[in-house]
Amino acid sequence: MSRAPAWAIVPVKALSDAKQRLAPVLPLEARRRLMLVMLQDVLAMLRQVEMLGPVLVVSPDAEVAGIAERYGALLLREQRGAGHSAAVAAGVAFVKARGAGRAVTLPADVPLVTTDEIGSVIDADICGVTLVPSRDGDGTNAILFDPVDAIAPSFGPGSFARHRAQAAARGLACRRLHLSGLALDIDEPSDLALLVQRTGGLPRYAFLEQHDLQPAGAIR
Repeated sequence: MSRAPAWAIVPVKALSDAKQRLAPVLPLEARRRLMLVMLQDVLAMLRQVEMLGPVLVVSPDAEVAGIAERYGALLLREQRGAGHSAAVAAGVAFVKARGAGRAVTLPADVPLVTTDEIGSVIDADICGVTLVPSRDGDGTNAILFDPVDAIAPSFGPGSFARHRAQAAARGLACRRLHLSGLALDIDEPSDLALLVQRTGGLPRYAFLEQHDLQPAGAIR
């Protein structure tokens, strides 16, 4: 039986707040540029995923809004950033009001995510949730909600355990997927070093090589 296409929800905070944990190795302008490049990579990838419905970007940022439009995504403009969980919850309410039965959310800072990975997330034959943990296993980098309001988004430290507990409390099936590209969100200098290693030779990330990506005091 064919499944209804899942909407995609991509929350993006204001660029003035972009990647503050990378401040020891990147100045603000470089962090803004990195965020925009990663967002474009994610949106370009989502356009190629079969059986994916509309893409919704949730953000208070005008520059992000312009990029969303350029890539054919819908925009839910926040008055002010209220955090990742609130942005996803607003996105879920938006797509549910437009008849979505399923939705997948992923962050904008997973530039190594692939179409096959997103395909495996949305190709679920269960009603419930599919969770993709972050690289450390503590956070949640993607959720497939089926139905769209299956659980409430609760991101941040310990979110993977919280999301699993919600599914169990509601008697929902919960599928866990380990996906290396989707698991790598670029938050810490160590994540950034991995990104540079894996995107070596790509012109859009070449600007990172102008910066010393080792935090002050790190062993060299």
